[in-house]
Amino acid sequence: MHETHPSDRGNITAVTSPPQLSVILPTLQEEARIEAALRQLVATEGIDEVLVSDGGSTDATVARAQRVEGVRVVHSHRAGRGLQLNRGARHAQGAILLFLHVDCRLPPDAVPRIHESLAYPEIVGGAFRTHHVIDGPAPRWLRPLLPLADVRSRYTRLPYGDQAMFVRAEIFRRVGGFSDVALMEDVDLSRRLWRHGALHIRPEAVEVSARRYAARPLRAAVAMNAYPVLWRLGVSGERLARWYGQPR
Repeated sequence: MHETHPSDRGNITAVTSPPQLSVILPTLQEEARIEAALRQLVATEGIDEVLVSDGGSTDATVARAQRVEGVRVVHSHRAGRGLQLNRGARHAQGAILLFLHVDCRLPPDAVPRIHESLAYPEIVGGAFRTHHVIDGPAPRWLRPLLPLADVRSRYTRLPYGDQAMFVRAEIFRRVGGFSDVALMEDVDLSRRLWRHGALHIRPEAVEVSARRYAARPLRAAVAMNAYPVLWRLGVSGERLARWYGQPR
């Protein structure tokens, strides 16, 4: 980005750098995927900082994360996605925070597209569309259900966590970060961000592994379709998590 400033000697073109971008990944028992995900991130131009916020993994997640040069690992006192993401955000130095799940792969031009969105002052954050990839055994009927969350997000303009949510750090702190709830912490944050500006859902897609849906397809189908509605009707994230039966 170039800005022209008048001076006594005429016009001087000054080069301004984009604001720093910090990526925060919450982890719990992710030894099989964490290292590859981190190596891809640290090799991505424009990502200034990568933090792993671990929720108490007892496998090799932390050790493998620490093997990747340029990655910082912080520890949450217990598991919980909102809690872990807040922990990472407290240690992040970037003016832009990007919250990314280990299952997600950013599009190749994600960083410039984020800066493109945030070039507009009224935009306080945003997210990408999702493209789910079935990378293991799964029932055939699950495939047509996977795009539903993406459609719902675009309709409601309330992005989910697996959409690689990004936000101005100042605004994130102003709204109090993620709520410490068992489920729907992502949609809850999106709703509160809208009080301070607009969210932009980018047309580019994050590639998301469908492994969690494939592991429990019936419960995943119910969660994708019913849980957002139930949450808006007042059912707590804690109760939804108990129904789902899976710690996060």
